[in-house]
Amino acid sequence: MDINHKAPDFTLPDQNGKEVSLKDFRGNYVVLYFYPRADTPGCTVEACEFRDAYKKIEKAGAVILGISPDTPKAQKKFEEKYTLPFTLLGDADKTVCNAFGVIQEKNMYGKKVMGVARTTFLIGPDGKVKHIFHKVKPQGHAEEVLDYLKTAMKGAA
Repeated sequence: MDINHKAPDFTLPDQNGKEVSLKDFRGNYVVLYFYPRADTPGCTVEACEFRDAYKKIEKAGAVILGISPDTPKAQKKFEEKYTLPFTLLGDADKTVCNAFGVIQEKNMYGKKVMGVARTTFLIGPDGKVKHIFHKVKPQGHAEEVLDYLKTAMKGAA
């Protein structure tokens, strides 16, 4: 997956069990962020920062979609616990994670494991990848995305 590539289309269940497709958001910027697991420390920091920046990101013209290999039920608990105002998608079989290339080797307590590398894709209204944030640090990431969006919007205006 690279800049200007067409983002792979997908359909996944959201936290309410409703099917959501990437193509539903054509015409909008989409902040598509992949995280390892709902309700873990880093993922909570990242999700809460997106929650706190939600109105500003929405005002900048973008939609936020979070994806992890959790079940819709786990996503629902996560959403309710932290009052998350955006869509969380469950990719339990990791099909979408694999399509976007975010399943990578990670080091967990000295062991090599395959897991979701925290990555955010900014997808343009045309369905093409405009920017990729690799090796995301949860703290400050929502502001980083917002800053990038504002710059991208100025360029598009």
